[in-house]
Amino acid sequence: MLDPALQDEIRDAYQSLIEHRKLNPRWGQRQMIAEVANALGDPDAPEPIAVVEAGTGTGKTIAYCVAALPIARAREKKLVIATATVALQEQLIYRDLPDILEHSGLTFSVQLAKGRGRYVCLQKLEYHLAGASAPALIPLYPDEVADLAIEEAGPIMESMVESLSASRWDGDLDSWPTVLDDGLRRMVTTDQAQCGGRRCGFINQCAFYRARDGLQDADVVVANHNLVLADLKFGGGAILPPPEDSIYIFDEGHQLAEKCLSQFTLVARTVGTRQALMETATWLESQSDDLADITQQHDVLEQLGIALNDTAQLNDEAALWAEDFLARQVDQQEEFRFELGIAPDELRALAGRLAVAWSHQLELAQRLEAALDNRRDEVDIAQRDTLDAYLVNAQGMVVRAQGQVDLWRSYDGASSQDLDDPWVRWLRQSRTGNGIDFLASPILARDLLREHIWQRAAGVVMTSATLSSLGSFDRLQAMTGLPDGARYKRVESPFNTQQAVFSIPPLQQEPGDADAHTAEIIECLPELIANDLGVLVLFSSRRQMEAVVMGLEGVLPHCMLVQDSLSKSLLLETHRQNIDEGKASVIMGLASFAEGVDLPGAYCTHVVIAKLPFAVPDNPRDAAHAELLEQQGRNAFMEISVPDAALKLVQASGRLLRTEEDSGRITLLDRRLLTRRYGRAILESLPRYRFDLATGQAG
Repeated sequence: MLDPALQDEIRDAYQSLIEHRKLNPRWGQRQMIAEVANALGDPDAPEPIAVVEAGTGTGKTIAYCVAALPIARAREKKLVIATATVALQEQLIYRDLPDILEHSGLTFSVQLAKGRGRYVCLQKLEYHLAGASAPALIPLYPDEVADLAIEEAGPIMESMVESLSASRWDGDLDSWPTVLDDGLRRMVTTDQAQCGGRRCGFINQCAFYRARDGLQDADVVVANHNLVLADLKFGGGAILPPPEDSIYIFDEGHQLAEKCLSQFTLVARTVGTRQALMETATWLESQSDDLADITQQHDVLEQLGIALNDTAQLNDEAALWAEDFLARQVDQQEEFRFELGIAPDELRALAGRLAVAWSHQLELAQRLEAALDNRRDEVDIAQRDTLDAYLVNAQGMVVRAQGQVDLWRSYDGASSQDLDDPWVRWLRQSRTGNGIDFLASPILARDLLREHIWQRAAGVVMTSATLSSLGSFDRLQAMTGLPDGARYKRVESPFNTQQAVFSIPPLQQEPGDADAHTAEIIECLPELIANDLGVLVLFSSRRQMEAVVMGLEGVLPHCMLVQDSLSKSLLLETHRQNIDEGKASVIMGLASFAEGVDLPGAYCTHVVIAKLPFAVPDNPRDAAHAELLEQQGRNAFMEISVPDAALKLVQASGRLLRTEEDSGRITLLDRRLLTRRYGRAILESLPRYRFDLATGQAG
């Protein structure tokens, strides 16, 4: 049971907030507060986890903050709020949390947490500005570093040093007054692999560590999903407070599983890896005498040079094998997934040799790093900067080698499918334009999340407007491995869904015939939205969106704004400006506009959805999951595709009603909802709109 004193504190904070802000208490908000408080505040709960689907307008930020803040303080834990988008992160930092602090009577401090890549690295700045007089730093991923001349970047770097020295800037790249080229950002930032940490000579002036130290004093830490997962990947506590000392709030929690899999995916980029090995070998040869004098590790240095060369040759063999393999495939595409995750015998043999080679290199790099670290306190100050640069390179070698060992061991052991821990393995043409990438990933995030969060965290709240699918949390539980003891709650939106009509026109074509379906959309859309000022049209296919845009060019009286023609923020701003000026405006968007887009009132009175949002079938991870279920005699379409499409349809439909006063229409241009067996289940999972299903009657 929740301690009565905590109950009173939570109730008083909520009441104060409601009164000071003159808000109407919402039943759903009260339900969510109770659910979060009971899950986190019960000292006897074996699994303090609350999963709350809170419909649009619930006010979930107020609910989880008011409930969790007093409990976190009473339990002497940090409250870590993680979002999936920068927009929500900024809303929390600049609007929601200051508002709660001012009006609730609760006292707490807040700190924004960001990764190393968002802060300038003083060692990198000094290295680039020192030029030839500085020992070389090896890029961790050289194929991703833009060819930006120091003549171009130098003046900006000098300005950064000057601003830091004059205390006009704190080293946060997001607050630099001008837009920074991606290449320059990579030149002046570091990451976990190459950061010297507490032994760096610039530690007292380091912007990242100053910000990190501030986290220790904050009651509330605002981060994003990627940063939390990256921190946990390194064991937890590397940047954020350890999970045992943290109560996590995962807002936009429906994205957590996918972001987890992306974070833990293993990659070997053949071209980038070769370039890194060659640059490392060149550095090692040029600095060998100095390194030998400092470390007295002559044998290690000699063996490391040989290992780099041997590994490069094996990497080239893997690249040639992959290029030949892809060329022999009948349907030559940019990606190829190995069926059941099983690698061909020839590849597994090559992977075994690569795993051995990288393991040997890893051992040697670790010995070099240890030798350099042991000498750091013994060398004079004049040599310290040089030794620190050497340490950065040794650390980078260790991290790169460890990642490669993990990847190639995964391929080496891929002789059969592991049903307990299923993995997907695939090849793809490198996104940099050259070479082949080898990738491997768990198919499900359940084991990763169980190991790193569910079994370690002091408490967890997962919330979003869309967590359930087809009326249950089964799909979410299968993806995330949420324990059976977690508390689940669905809180309805306070908005009147009867103010929206959900319609399906009597179309002749279905999406199975893509060209005919697209042609019918082009034909019917002008009349469909003729009387609407603000319209959002959502597509599942970029190809279809572009075809419809081309077909309607010069036909629609609306200002037509197309995704990626402008930045997302500028496009939405332009749309709002059009409406404010009385101009009809339509946004043509893809999946990223189906969630997180807020266009209240006249900005959107009609949402048009081109077709049911079934996932693209060629996504390697999704295809592997479907294949796994089929192997088990299960129906992948009904277990994956239909629940996911239902959830995405709810998300897309949710773009219409954003305030209590909003009303309008949602139109789905896909009659499969009425003609297929799965259609009724999806229909029943939608909010209680008024339905106009081509019968001429709204229900």
